[in-house]
Amino acid sequence: MDIIKSIEHEQMKNKIPVLNVGDTVRVHVRVKEGNRERIQVFEGIIIKVQGGGVNQTFTVRKTSYGVGVEKTFLVHSPTVEKVEVVRVGKARRAKLFYLRDRLGKSAKTKEKIGARIETKEVTIKEELVEEPVEEVATEEAAPVVEKTPAKEETTPTAETVETVSEAEETKAE
Repeated sequence: MDIIKSIEHEQMKNKIPVLNVGDTVRVHVRVKEGNRERIQVFEGIIIKVQGGGVNQTFTVRKTSYGVGVEKTFLVHSPTVEKVEVVRVGKARRAKLFYLRDRLGKSAKTKEKIGARIETKEVTIKEELVEEPVEEVATEEAAPVVEKTPAKEETTPTAETVETVSEAEETKAE
């Protein structure tokens, strides 16, 4: 793996929600105010989903006090606590920018009839478990390398044995 890809892989969340354009979602966002943290909820319609990998984003639009508000969230951001699907919307386009010009009921998407509201999640990365087969292969490779130098070092080991035995004799005296 490239260095950049490995760093990006570390930053990704393990599981991400399935985000479809037109769905009404509730995004729980961590907000830091001074020295304390709280969770703020932003509810609206997903009008676009962009990118992939670490840079994947989704934009949520809602109308607050007669003013349209759009927020773009990173899917893998640590500030996004969770995303709940409130209503499954019916959309036949990838981007719902036409909702910006609409007011009232026309600014909503139709609901899919009979659709179950489920918070589906996709597993991006799994726990990598090292197999013992790799360890055995490294152990087998190591003795082969050690055997050839051992033949060359047979004489020095005999000398070290003699010096060790001489040292033991001096200690015994």
